Amino acid sequence: MIEELKKIIAEKRDEIRKQYKAQIVAVFGSYARGDFHADSDLDLLVDMDPGASLFDLVGLQHFLEDRLGCKVDVGTRNSLREELRASVFSEAIYL
Repeated sequence: MIEELKKIIAEKRDEIRKQYKAQIVAVFGSYARGDFHADSDLDLLVDMDPGASLFDLVGLQHFLEDRLGCKVDVGTRNSLREELRASVFSEAIYL
């Protein structure tokens, strides 16, 4: 799944940047650890461009769910809860 995700992101990188003012940085959570299952969501860390809005973030989430066919959660470095940051950064697979 990670290789498929990397391919899709590479193909859509410019569209994502232009339409959603975002760059996908890393995968974390169950997909990064390799213990995901059919009902797992895909956790992605993103950097948002200056001027991006919550609508851009939610739009990106829906765009990725449509393309990948699974539930996607997107979050920024600043939106991560303090107590989760260390584990997220240590398990992240950077794209």
